[in-house]
Amino acid sequence: MPSQKIEFQNGKGEKLAARLELPVDQRPYAYALFAHCFTCNKNLSAVRNISRALNMKGIAVLRFDFTGLGESEGNFADTNFSSNVEDLVWAARYLETHHEAPALLVGHALGGAAVICAAHELPSVKAVATIGAPYSPNHISHLIAENIEAIETEGVARVNIGGRPFTVKRQFLEDIREKNLEKKLETLGRALLILHAPQDLTVEISNAARMYRAARHPKSFVSLDGADHLLSDKEDSRYTGEVIATWMSRYVPRPKKEALKVEKEVAVRLGKEGFTTDVMVRRHSLTADEPESFGGTDYGPSPYELVTAGLGACTAMTLQMYARRKKWPLKEVRVHLNHFKDHAEDSENAENPKSKIDYFNRTIELDGDLDEEQRQRLLEIANKCPVHKTLNSPIKILSELK
Repeated sequence: MPSQKIEFQNGKGEKLAARLELPVDQRPYAYALFAHCFTCNKNLSAVRNISRALNMKGIAVLRFDFTGLGESEGNFADTNFSSNVEDLVWAARYLETHHEAPALLVGHALGGAAVICAAHELPSVKAVATIGAPYSPNHISHLIAENIEAIETEGVARVNIGGRPFTVKRQFLEDIREKNLEKKLETLGRALLILHAPQDLTVEISNAARMYRAARHPKSFVSLDGADHLLSDKEDSRYTGEVIATWMSRYVPRPKKEALKVEKEVAVRLGKEGFTTDVMVRRHSLTADEPESFGGTDYGPSPYELVTAGLGACTAMTLQMYARRKKWPLKEVRVHLNHFKDHAEDSENAENPKSKIDYFNRTIELDGDLDEEQRQRLLEIANKCPVHKTLNSPIKILSELK
């Protein structure tokens, strides 16, 4: 997914690496800040998929690497839960200075606990979403349980987390033991969405129950049934992002009156992999793709199917508009279509691919007490709908590079 690579400084002057992802039309109506899981980074596939789902709903997302992780500067051994919260506050300040203060915070695992704490310092935040978050930051001590004695005795130890080595100091343990989320949840004062998988083996589902009991309304819980802790299945992370985006619209609604400030009404974006394409039409979004049989992932209609859908929608609108003007009893219009290419009937060279032409097979159902004359007239009108006329007319497409 195309994004802007940026850097901002934390409280110690260290540069933190980040990605700012904007909707395809470059006109977000709100900004979100994403906190990744413990020892992970901003490029985790789940983080990217959730960010994309938010983008499709018009929400910009800033995802960054905490100090000492990923591409960010600093020493991980000198960080702790409190420093992660501070990093989030500095990231929010960057957004406020250069774009707009965040209205949504999203946190995965320990990042979920961090966004709950950070929200108390960010008045712009209206909604907080956590994914697989622990009720207490101290919960993650089980990940380094076999090293805790060495850390307590020696003050520092080399631990293995997720197959990667990290240095952990005693100050890290002391910090997570001191943090109590209960009071933070009780006084959050923002809408809270808790997402958790019953099958999560890293952070048990009981954590979500305790968080929900401690928080005050408005609060919501969504079960990510079947997902693992890291949302490694693409379908799980896409679903999570879509749920968050839809839930957020209740608390951070898109402005109802929004002037169009772009040159073109339609914007389309496709990255270097696959065919899944972001499409924005004014303030509406959808996904285009190709069927699996064509090498796609079938997350949306194909380009030809979108064209065919346009013809069907225009047909239905035109018929109802005509019937209403005539005051005819047309209750409902149903249009069934398919598109295919075949050789022209009068083609002399059927083997030549250039002799093929496009066919749109359209079947129209009219529901209402209409006589035969009215029905035949509506069939004539269907052939005069604007998209039908466009498809039957000479077309010029003017392209330019930018």
